[in-house]
Amino acid sequence: MITLPDTSPLPGLPLAKPAASAPEPLSAERAALRKAAEGFEAIMLRRMLESARAGSFAEETPLTGGGLKQFETMRDEHFAETASQSGALGIARSIEEQLSQHLTGNRGV
Repeated sequence: MITLPDTSPLPGLPLAKPAASAPEPLSAERAALRKAAEGFEAIMLRRMLESARAGSFAEETPLTGGGLKQFETMRDEHFAETASQSGALGIARSIEEQLSQHLTGNRGV
């Protein structure tokens, strides 16, 4: 019996699995539900970041004025949108799965 050398990036670990096939297209209702769930997650994340930043004990200086606060707000909005769309936290997907049970003619697709 001939054994081939282990060519995985880390010896002992299996090679990466082949990519899965493309997901099935969503119905219009399910796509709208997904968008709403991601929007809700983004709003929630923005509020969480806003609350966390409000508790800061940083001193007000010329370098931490309105410009920095506006930049932080824009950064938080971008982070919240990106995180909700990527599914990094899974809140939107969880909401979507729970509410999809109530869609007409769409059971779990």
